[in-house]
Order: sequence, then C-alpha cells, then structure tokens
Amino acid sequence: MNYEEESRPLLAEEVIEEGAEDRSQTDVYLDKVKNRNLYMATFAAVLGPLSFGFVLGYSSPAIPDLQRISDPRLKLTPEEASWFGSVVTIGAGLGGLLGGWVVEKIGRKLSLMFCALPFIFGFTIITAAQNHWMLYVGRVLTGLYISETAHKRVRGTMGSCVQLMVVIGIMGAYVTGLFLDWGWLAVTSSIPPTLMLVCMCFMPETPRYLLSQGKRREAEDALRFLRGPDTPVEWECTRIETASRNEEGCLSLSDLKDPGVCKPLGVGIMMMLLQQFTGINAIMFYAETIFEQAHFQNGSVASVIVGATQVIFTAVAALIMDRAGRKVLLILSGVAMCVSEATFGIYFKLSTATHDNSTLFSIITEAQDSVSEAAHPDLSWLALTSMGIFITGFALGWGPIPWLIMSEIFPTKARGFGSAACVLTNWICAFIVTKTFQNLTDLITSAGTFWMFSCFCAVNVIFTIFFVPETKGKTLEEIQAHFKGSYSH
Repeated sequence: MNYEEESRPLLAEEVIEEGAEDRSQTDVYLDKVKNRNLYMATFAAVLGPLSFGFVLGYSSPAIPDLQRISDPRLKLTPEEASWFGSVVTIGAGLGGLLGGWVVEKIGRKLSLMFCALPFIFGFTIITAAQNHWMLYVGRVLTGLYISETAHKRVRGTMGSCVQLMVVIGIMGAYVTGLFLDWGWLAVTSSIPPTLMLVCMCFMPETPRYLLSQGKRREAEDALRFLRGPDTPVEWECTRIETASRNEEGCLSLSDLKDPGVCKPLGVGIMMMLLQQFTGINAIMFYAETIFEQAHFQNGSVASVIVGATQVIFTAVAALIMDRAGRKVLLILSGVAMCVSEATFGIYFKLSTATHDNSTLFSIITEAQDSVSEAAHPDLSWLALTSMGIFITGFALGWGPIPWLIMSEIFPTKARGFGSAACVLTNWICAFIVTKTFQNLTDLITSAGTFWMFSCFCAVNVIFTIFFVPETKGKTLEEIQAHFKGSYSH
C-alpha cells in the first residue's frame, strides 16, 4: 500500500475507458493538481518496501560474520544459520496474511507506522543479542511487514516500483555489509523504518480509507494536502466513493466451485509456489555464502554485483511491464533462469572435482586462504555470469509478474481471499526453500541443488504456456470468460 495508489485511484486506467467528455474533465482536474506533498507522501510510503528489502538482504552478509565470530553464545552452526536465514519468512507470512485486516481496522497511515515498529524492535534485538534465540526473535520481528493486498489499479509500472524499492533495499544491505559487521549492519538497517515512522507522523490518512469510514470532510482535506489547495477535490471524492461501491461483494463457500474463482486461485497459488521453487530467496538470503563456496576471494563483492543487476533489470521491468505481454516475459524469464542455474550447477560440479567438501556452510569455517583457492580460477567468471543471468531473468519476469497477475485474475469478491491464499503460499514455500537449502546441498551437493532449481524453472515455462492467461490489455470480464472457457478473440 502506498499514498500514490490511494490518492490517484481513478486518474489512469479508468480514464482510458471513458468518453471524451469525462476525459477532458479529468484533464482540467489534473491541470490544477500540485504534487509536491504527494511526492513527499509517496516517499514516506515507499520507505516500507525499502526497509523490507534491507530485511531480506541482511542475512547474506550477516551469516558469514556470525559463523566466524569467536563468541560461542552467538556463533552459528550450519543448522542455526539455516534457521537465522529462514525464520524471517515466518514473520513475513504472518504480516502478509494479516496485512489487509490490519489496514481495514486502523487505516493506511497507522498501518504504515505500525509496521515500522517491528523493523526497529527486531533490529534492536539483533544488535543487543546475547544468544541465538534473540537473533531468531529479531529476525521474525523484522519480517512482520504489514503489506496490504495490491489494489486492482496498482498494475504494471506502479506495481513494479514497489518491487524496485525492495531490491534496492536488498542491494543496500549487501553494500553496507562490505563495510560493517553484522551488529552495525543491523543498526544501519533500522534507519529506513525509523525515517518512515517520523515522516508518516506528518502525513494525513489516505482519502480512500477516510471515505470508507464516512469522513468525507477529512478526506477532502487529505486530498487538498496531496493535490494542492485549489484542486476541486469534491469531484475526486465522488469518484472514489463510486469505485468503492462497485468493489463491494462477499465470497461464499459455493463460489469456490465457480471456474471463475477456483481456476484463478489455482493459477495464482501455483505461480507463487513455482516462483519460490526457482530458489530465488535461498540465493538472495545466502548470496555471499554461495559465492564463497564458489571460491571467490571476496564473495561480498560478487553479491553486490548480483544485487546491482537485480536493481537494474527490475527497473527495466517496470518500464516494459505495460508494453510487453505477461506470458512472453514469463517464458523468456523461465528459460533464462533454467539455463543459468543449470550452468551454475555445472560450475559447481567442475569446481568440486578437486574439493572433497561440498557442504555449503562448512567452507566458511575454513581458513580464509583456503576459501579463496579456486579449483578452476579461469572458470570463476562462469559462476558470476550465470548468477547474473539468473537474477536478470527473475527480475524481468518471475519476480514481479506473478504479483501483477495475482492482482488481475481474481473477480472483485474473491480478490481478498485469493490474494491472501497466494501470499501465504509464497511465504510458506520461501520458508521451505530457505530452511532446507543447506540440507539439500549436503544431501545432493550444491551442483545437484542448482540442477533441481533449474528443473523447476523448466516446469515454470511449461506451466506458463499451458495454464497462465495473457492478461495484458484485457478487462476483468474477458479474463473471467477465459477461465470459464467462453472467451473468444
């Protein structure tokens, strides 16, 4: 949820669907809009996904530090490291599941302020940790990001911008980890949510929420703050109220038998499952550790390169999302990830030919000079290149598009339930992948693990071809007709 979404609800997509008379009325309205305060409010809101990005990226530089420290109370074994990396997804799943309910109960502004507190408290507990349990509790708290289910108008470019802020936060954690140890990195990671908390104190509640509570005068005041004092806000308030009435509806148990509900639900859940089974969160959470196993002298620098690649191509995705077809991007993305992870597995197979130990975390505990020795130093570029291609593919397709399609395929009355089910599936699968990653590398080696992820990417491509509808440029009615088998071009 962000202020840009809430304060611009009917000035983009819906305008396209209306006649010239309404369009000119909108143009007159937009001419009177002054956006300085809107930009300030949007900046305050996007600090939320930025903060969450720091949370997701924190474990990559922190785990190697915590495995090398001498304090036995905090030093992580491989099993403890897997818990430290994965428990954040438990908090994230809970936050995603309860996010919509919390927002409806206390409002958008207070929910953003509220979600800053677990970030701050979580990183404070990590900084002051005296044992492993404090580290775990801190990680769970930092995962409690209250994110409202994306509104149907947040599509394409605007939705991708939220993803962009998350990956900027991930890269921020990687870069900061180059210079700071795990404790000071936690302190630094608490700065964005603290700044968000302070900024939100000076922002009004969102007009949409105020109108839903029957507070029209307060909603008009909020719009004047966001749009400018001379803007005819009564017109926009009326349109927000009309849109809200059109979205009313309640899902019953019998509706789950409707192909227009159950088929989108199946597609959405499978896309979230397949997104996580590409191994993306295992790679992002343990990036530095993975590169150290790949015999890089400085795995943290390689992680920063991967993080920067993700930022660049997530930005590219934001620009092309509304122009390119969803299915085309998903297929190309899946193929790129499949090939790159298979290549990464081949590199691991070659590099471990003269290394007896293939365990992911045990390499970190060896002396630093043994970590930097490469079996095939001339092939070290292959690991970085293949990971760069994987991240590029993910950022262009399977990163943002499943969330975008989730916001497009559900009928209005099923959107809340369907989106919650998809979000919960995503974080459950994220926990499974991140928690079992080290066990998999022990069981089937690192090469086998990445080959397994590559196979899932191939499944992604097949699933997209046969089951995922093309939603670009289609109305909800056309999408529903597709799932019910009655759509014709």
